[in-house]
Amino acid sequence: MKRLVRILDGNMFVLSEDNGDMVFTPTGPSGFFAFDTRFLATWRLSLNGELLHPLAVHEPNYYEIRFFLVPGHPTHYVDAKVSVIRDRWMSDSGFRERLTVLNHSGAPVSYVVRIDVDSDFAPIYNVVWPQASALRGYREVSDRLRLGCRRERFHRVTEISSSEPADFDEHGLTFRVQLDRQGRWSTTLHVQSLVLRPDGLDTQHRLQLPSDRARPRLRRELSRWVASAPRLHCDWEPLMMTYRRGLEDLAGLRFSPLALPHETMFAAGLPWSAAVIGRDAILTCFQTLPFVPGLASTTLRLLALLQGTVLDDFRDEEPGKILNELRYGEMAAFEERPQSPYYGGADVTPLFVVLLDEYQRWTGDSELVRELEDAARAALHWIDEYGNMRGDGYLWYRTRNEQTGAQNHCWKDSPEAICYADGRLPGLPRATCELQGYAYDAKRRGARLAREFWADPAYADRLEREAEELKQRFNRDFWISAGGYFALALGPDGDQVDALASNMGHLLWSGIVEHSRAGAVAEHLLGPRLFSGWGVRTLATGQFRYNPLGYHVGTVWPFDNSLIAAGLRRYGFRAEAGRIAESVIGAAQHFAGRMPESFAGYDRELTRYPVPYPAANSPQAAATGTTFLLLRTLLGLEPQGDHMVVHPEIPERIGRIELLDIAGRWGLMDAIGNPRVDRN
Repeated sequence: MKRLVRILDGNMFVLSEDNGDMVFTPTGPSGFFAFDTRFLATWRLSLNGELLHPLAVHEPNYYEIRFFLVPGHPTHYVDAKVSVIRDRWMSDSGFRERLTVLNHSGAPVSYVVRIDVDSDFAPIYNVVWPQASALRGYREVSDRLRLGCRRERFHRVTEISSSEPADFDEHGLTFRVQLDRQGRWSTTLHVQSLVLRPDGLDTQHRLQLPSDRARPRLRRELSRWVASAPRLHCDWEPLMMTYRRGLEDLAGLRFSPLALPHETMFAAGLPWSAAVIGRDAILTCFQTLPFVPGLASTTLRLLALLQGTVLDDFRDEEPGKILNELRYGEMAAFEERPQSPYYGGADVTPLFVVLLDEYQRWTGDSELVRELEDAARAALHWIDEYGNMRGDGYLWYRTRNEQTGAQNHCWKDSPEAICYADGRLPGLPRATCELQGYAYDAKRRGARLAREFWADPAYADRLEREAEELKQRFNRDFWISAGGYFALALGPDGDQVDALASNMGHLLWSGIVEHSRAGAVAEHLLGPRLFSGWGVRTLATGQFRYNPLGYHVGTVWPFDNSLIAAGLRRYGFRAEAGRIAESVIGAAQHFAGRMPESFAGYDRELTRYPVPYPAANSPQAAATGTTFLLLRTLLGLEPQGDHMVVHPEIPERIGRIELLDIAGRWGLMDAIGNPRVDRN
């Protein structure tokens, strides 16, 4: 059982066993991580040489956890004469842990408290896919323990200190404790992650607050974050639960990027994606604009700052392209992987323009639109210049980096995700259907920005004309008449990749679907082959590669469903959108209110509850944002000039929804919706 503790900086987290120990495994995620590096791989507590067993674990919020422990195994702890309370919470550069040993006997006792420590300084990729490292490790022992590693200019250190005297050695620290009858002993340990220059000096600020001040500060910041969001009232407890949990998880995923150290944005997810992932950052900001709009401006500025400027095959970089991933670990630093940054995502660039327009519509921040005009124009130019690599007006992708680059440059980026119904994989380049929808939407939105803010009506006219031509061409070339649905992609020969998949739901969200075909698309999305009862599967049953536990070939992704529901609502299928919202939010209650990144695509009637996907991020930003976009969809919230339109359509089971103090260019407004009552 793993317990994940998150810091306010989403680049830093602890993942431990349910007794608080971090146990080194070459392929396991357990440890203390910061900036893509595992600073601790082993952190094991023992009492008189005996490991401890958990009686209870309490996780009050994202930055702290408490373990109640006794020695030994369940066979003999019932009448334990000693117990240990292990409090752990995060600070700005690491974590603190307070150990309290309680003597429950009627006589004085002596204990040896030991913590074994080790680190491999592995990048997160090496934890999952181990490979040789050139890091040189060292250890320094004084009144504290420093574990370090160096490789040229790459220098990382883990520093461990204690508030009570300890015997430090190269492999940990030991306390020899004398306790009176019914007595107690306590110490606070401080673990810091340090990024050092080659001369050994710190390059990051180290928190020097006393340990009893760290948690109150984090508690105040969390309270301010939650209080700044709209207040939700609803009789349906699953919605209330996932809304509260979502706000807290979003708070835990915030971090300050190194390029903009005084601003915050969302990390993509923990543990595998505690980094800048362009796609996830954009989508999460889009989903949460009516609720926590402040992080969108940071996201847009950072992505514009790191926008591609040259042709770089290793990074799949092209002028105007928006980055897909940015990491700081050893493998990225020494170009053993291209994420420093990596631009291998064909969807991120049009989505950048989509978010910029949507942000202005909600906030009225016209200055940012003018500030990022060059970046937005460059992104739109990339769609036509580099994305349109075959000259047929479609957005295609193929990697320039054939050794370590990603094969698929869409959100379904696993190798087998883009496939024919019979299981064959198309060659490259590929043009997935949702990419065309994003490009269409980006051109439409770019036209509005050009006309209203950039004083360029001719450019706006051109973009609108190109968008309309793309829509007509797309509805001709991607439509599979025999099946009544849109192809998943076009292959390199222009043939239809005919798998039935959830991607076409994104087409409704973007608005590229002709209205005459929207009904058939909706019927497929809610039909038994795609809809599991908990949500829309990524790939329909009956397809050769369908697997209910396949990452992109059969699981249910909540963020995917949030865009599908918004698209159904856009085309007037409000009851269908409500059905998806009710199902996905209902699934979250089986995950303690946390919206999972993905879960198995088994039929609801078969399992009766949603089955977790074993390697999913938890929390994951775009999954967390799902609840918020579904709420917007249910209430029909749309900005129109300086006003917000509310047009609710709410399933009867969810009941009355009150969302109060929604911030926007109109100030604060309330949205109230009563349920639809079925009379049949």
